Amino acid sequence: MPHDHPAPGLQAQLQVAALASVEVEADAALDAGHGDETGQCADRDFVASLARGLAVIQAFSNQQHTLTIAKISQKTGIARAAVRRYLHTLASLGYVVTEDGCRFSLLPKVVTLGQAYLSATPLPTIAQQHLDVLAEQVGEACSLGVLDGGDIVYLARAKSSSVMSPRFNVGGRLPAYCTSIGHVLLASLPPDVLESRLREVRFVPYTQRTIASPEQLREHLDGVREDGFSIADQQLETGFRTIAVAVRNRAGAVVAGINVIVPVGRASVAQMQARYFEPLMQTAEKLGAALAP
Repeated sequence: MPHDHPAPGLQAQLQVAALASVEVEADAALDAGHGDETGQCADRDFVASLARGLAVIQAFSNQQHTLTIAKISQKTGIARAAVRRYLHTLASLGYVVTEDGCRFSLLPKVVTLGQAYLSATPLPTIAQQHLDVLAEQVGEACSLGVLDGGDIVYLARAKSSSVMSPRFNVGGRLPAYCTSIGHVLLASLPPDVLESRLREVRFVPYTQRTIASPEQLREHLDGVREDGFSIADQQLETGFRTIAVAVRNRAGAVVAGINVIVPVGRASVAQMQARYFEPLMQTAEKLGAALAP
């Protein structure tokens, strides 16, 4: 006798199709500004699907080169089915790769996204020549970084030292709260902006010396404002000390920070200030004089 229920295979296909339809409708609603994944109202011009696609890319890090769909979903808060679609799209465009359909890695094409910024702003090019001179002068690695939310991003680096952590490579992103460049840039923020940034920070004790609370950071930043520099003593990675100063453009606005990175065996905390503060300040002033408002 005929029945109204589809065959098991057809029923499964219909369920998959229905799920896909719901996901597409959800994306459309989000993109139209009807809300985000938490149900909150969003800007009508905000393209939520683009934001989630970028979040998938940003889930990869120096510590996690290869990620599963489940792990990316956990890190981003995006549903697994949506993560799968974003990864499929990124793979089709040449930004990610997978060999087994389960584990994904970034491809070199991702670098072009950051390269567009580096090519469009004169700061890295202008800074490079000054960093090269500084590195030759002090005999250590030097970097320039800018503040991006609660992180710093390295835009230029000069390497005179043979000992260098990959954490400090150009394009590297590090937490501002435990880096010397981050300290001088956070210290330059207006109080209300600083407090807003601190509310978004998840403090992680990378080493026993890491500043791991808002209270400790506020106290340290008070000293940075008074001294005009910051020393991060093995706060992010054991074995390295850094000292940084802010770079101000010709209008006096803080636009970046520069540092000297030294293995702990070559300089004590006291020696860091005595050896590198003056060369850093001279370089910051020369670089800032070349930067238009």
